[in-house]
Amino acid sequence: MKTLIKLAVVLAVPFFVVPSSALALSLADLSNKDASAGIKEALTQGVTKAVGSLGAADGFLGNPEVKIPLPGKLAKADSILRMAGMGKQADELVTAMNRAAEAAVPEAKPLLINAVKAMTVTDAKNILTGGDDSVTQFFKDKTSAQLTQKFLPIVKKHTAQVSLAQKYDQIASKGLQLGLIKPEDAQIDNYVAREAIDGLYKMIGEEEKAIRANPLQAAGSMAKKVFGALGK
Repeated sequence: MKTLIKLAVVLAVPFFVVPSSALALSLADLSNKDASAGIKEALTQGVTKAVGSLGAADGFLGNPEVKIPLPGKLAKADSILRMAGMGKQADELVTAMNRAAEAAVPEAKPLLINAVKAMTVTDAKNILTGGDDSVTQFFKDKTSAQLTQKFLPIVKKHTAQVSLAQKYDQIASKGLQLGLIKPEDAQIDNYVAREAIDGLYKMIGEEEKAIRANPLQAAGSMAKKVFGALGK
């Protein structure tokens, strides 16, 4: 009887003791379908969190990573503006720009989510194996033009109430003729829209990086699986 029990234990061991190496999953073991599903889950999570945080009060204004400063030439002249008694106007413009970004960001979510849903296997591969800006490059390619169209009317509504915004446009147009200002910075509304979009992409990318660093932060099981394998 004792012999039979010992034999049963020996036979049972292979079924209950699995070497850790057999459980390890590498990126090469994942199918294209799994890899795409994982990156889509991660980016959907990133979009939702980024839009939620940036679209709230002080989402831009209170976040030093994405707070929109005065455009280049005005930023350099900030101390002069304050000496000339225009510090209040400068502060009003910074607040208006960031409030405009906060108001515009929620409009981005449907476009960003649709871009994720339409992601190809090649897109997913480029993000998984790309550099630190791979997420930003993906969204820029797929959504930048559409987001600019959506953001501009909202931005204009906020900056129209700030006198310094109009003065900036007048100064910038002259600076543009002299080659002192970049064409894309010649109008305050275009500047704010671009900065808002870049800030949004940045925060989505930061969320994706966080998931890479710690796959357990991923909300979806497939993202955990894919980014867990990526770290091996």
